[in-house]
Amino acid sequence: MQVMVIGGGGREHTIIQKLKENPKISKLYALPGNGGIAADAECVPIAAKDVEGAVAFAKQNDIDFAVVAPDDPLVLGMVDRLEAAGIPCFGPNSKAAIIEGSKVFSKNLMKKYNIPTAAYETFTDMDDAIAYLQTASIPTVIKADGLALGKGVIIAQTRQEAMEAVRSMMQDKVFGDSGSRIVIEEFLTGPEVSVLTFTDGKTLIPMVSSMDHKRALDGDMGLNTGGMGTIAPNPYYTAEIAEECMTKIFLPTIQAMQKEGRPFKGCLYFGLMLTEKGPKVIEYNCRFGDPETQVVLPLLETDLFEIMLAVAEERLSDIDISFSNGAACCVVMASDGYPKSYESGFEIHVDPDFSGLMFVAGAKMENGKLRTAGGRVLGITMTAETLEQAIEKAYVQVKKVSFDNAFYRKDIGQRALKAKEACI
Repeated sequence: MQVMVIGGGGREHTIIQKLKENPKISKLYALPGNGGIAADAECVPIAAKDVEGAVAFAKQNDIDFAVVAPDDPLVLGMVDRLEAAGIPCFGPNSKAAIIEGSKVFSKNLMKKYNIPTAAYETFTDMDDAIAYLQTASIPTVIKADGLALGKGVIIAQTRQEAMEAVRSMMQDKVFGDSGSRIVIEEFLTGPEVSVLTFTDGKTLIPMVSSMDHKRALDGDMGLNTGGMGTIAPNPYYTAEIAEECMTKIFLPTIQAMQKEGRPFKGCLYFGLMLTEKGPKVIEYNCRFGDPETQVVLPLLETDLFEIMLAVAEERLSDIDISFSNGAACCVVMASDGYPKSYESGFEIHVDPDFSGLMFVAGAKMENGKLRTAGGRVLGITMTAETLEQAIEKAYVQVKKVSFDNAFYRKDIGQRALKAKEACI
């Protein structure tokens, strides 16, 4: 079978490496892919958001199956267009992808179906939002309604910060049209957990839980990024909490989407906060998380392509999905200055005895040499029987990869280790 994967980051590289394990797949394409992905799939210079280009390519090259990985093409309706052309896909159609594409939609969905989340108000008028902030509890969270490259959320520590956030979104349009509507919601506290799930709209199967590290610097300091590393499983996510999430959050969500005439098929991501009043939804994503995918899929023991086919054909209940009982750690190597300005174009050197999993996010191939071409350049993942071993092994392999201007956090997983110790 000929399979194409839409996207060009570390998440897509992870998916592609996992798909390569299936002998049924004779050819893998990545649209657009990147310099590192080129070692595992044929890269095609068609942008991830180029819906018409992807459909034309799929028709011309007899593509048998498509995996649409990023949020933008999902919200834009790439799955709708590919399926209309007779090409089965893994990923939700645009009606279902709205669960990430509009925070107002997702918050209203949770409110309507009693799915636990933070209290909130929505606004389309800036003056109304600022008036509301005069008496709102602080800190508070301001969210742009639409997609904003993962940056459309501001945690305001003061009333002044909150008002500036509203003005930047609604008046200055820092997130474009995504900020035309905003959500102002209650600030929650507690450990955060990411849970990715496979669902065909009827059956839902959670993957192993994970913990992201969003801040750029050690000790969870510095600016928010797309993610500087991850570990799995998340020690805060106990069997009891998992059961509560299944009954109060996961199943009610897919049932709610069915009732709304928007059945969700693909990977539904639950961003959770474990509050004193129980787990609550911080956000939904309509796709695999990045870099959560880089620790979750290496622990998957069942063939990924068989799962994706079962999701597309709505027979997920027939598949026995299993994950390793071990642990995984991913350390992201980034360009110094990320998430703000940074230099790129530096050659990436890999020692001959490197033995980790390398998932390339921002790199290009020039004259046979792999060079940096992004903020987050690559992620290095290792699996082991214990989390301690996975972390140690990952950092050993990190030292075997180098490029000018490289930086990475030295404490990925340390918060999780402390949580494990507290539970013993």
